[in-house]
Amino acid sequence: MMTATDTDVPVHYPPGKTSETRQQLAGLMCMTWAHFLNDGAAFYLPGILPAILTALHEPLAMVGIIMAAIYLGQALQPLAGIVADKIGGKLFVIGGLAACSVAGAFVGLAPNIGILLILLLLTGLGSTIFHPQALAAVRSLTQRRHGAGLALFLIGGELGRGVWPLLTSLIVVYLGLHQLWIIALPTLMTLPLMIKLIPSLPPRRQSAPRIHWREHRRPFLVLVRFSAFRGLAVFGTIVFIPLMWKLRGGTLVSGASIISTLLITGVIGQATGGTLADHLGRRPVLVGSSAVMLMLLPLVAIVRGPWLWLVAALLGIAMFSTFSPTLLIGQDLFPENRALGSGIALGLSNALGAVGLLPLGWVLHVFGIYVIFGILTVSAALMLITSLTFTRHVHPCMQ
Repeated sequence: MMTATDTDVPVHYPPGKTSETRQQLAGLMCMTWAHFLNDGAAFYLPGILPAILTALHEPLAMVGIIMAAIYLGQALQPLAGIVADKIGGKLFVIGGLAACSVAGAFVGLAPNIGILLILLLLTGLGSTIFHPQALAAVRSLTQRRHGAGLALFLIGGELGRGVWPLLTSLIVVYLGLHQLWIIALPTLMTLPLMIKLIPSLPPRRQSAPRIHWREHRRPFLVLVRFSAFRGLAVFGTIVFIPLMWKLRGGTLVSGASIISTLLITGVIGQATGGTLADHLGRRPVLVGSSAVMLMLLPLVAIVRGPWLWLVAALLGIAMFSTFSPTLLIGQDLFPENRALGSGIALGLSNALGAVGLLPLGWVLHVFGIYVIFGILTVSAALMLITSLTFTRHVHPCMQ
């Protein structure tokens, strides 16, 4: 466990005959599965968003508000990280996953936009509670190759975000929106096993050093700026590709399959991003991935047919190769509280990116899809510019 110092503190495993190494591997695989379930339940909505809008008789202008309801709660991740490190244990991992899965399962039963937004807020809040403590737990399970271990955990979430939009679109098409409760079953069935295998983290010691906010201010702002631009580019792409496909006359399932392609190939990005960050450094990965995103994003609104799936696949690799390096930077910027650093690098930054989604539904309604992807391209350009500021002069862990 990484608490106030860089010294490893043993995590608490349930007693048994399994060796510590095997317990750590089992714990890491269990955390990866938990991430698959959590992020699948939290981020499947873009795949069925056209059906949701139709069922509730809502206009396209509501898209930004609906999607922001999920992401805005992630602004609380740093607070969740502080509390999680203070109390230790595994309650936030288990409770967050359960809340996210159950709230996400009831989305199909929402009778109106008000109830839908409440359910989405609860889904996002559950995911917010889950992530900081989960990320700290994963780091405690890796001895040296933190980037590779974190990449495996992130791959689980990536697969969840990739598989679930297609899966839920099939449920909606063949069974109906009201049958989305099915998505909670995998979590409910495997929760007892996860309670047993997920490591219990020791609470942060009272004698631990205080967080030096003034010392961290400059690298903190650089990290948040980059991750916020990334959040807008990533979430905007995921949200508007299915809507663009629907406006072109495509089906719900085929539109969801484009998103699934982008997110599943993101697994390659997660794996290579974490591994390359371990070997080449973090800054080169961030600069290179941002440059590729800048080249590919304008093509999304232009290409047609099978080319769209190809562009989406390449874009997924570029987008998600940046996550492992930024999470490691966040954790290393705040060695006094690793969960806080994770919450800043992921949750707070994602929430800031989600703020940019709020007016985009109106922009789509008034100006059309090409302007939307023009805005997302600008966000990628700002990512690239910001990535160039990740230097040792700002903080040694950035390079």
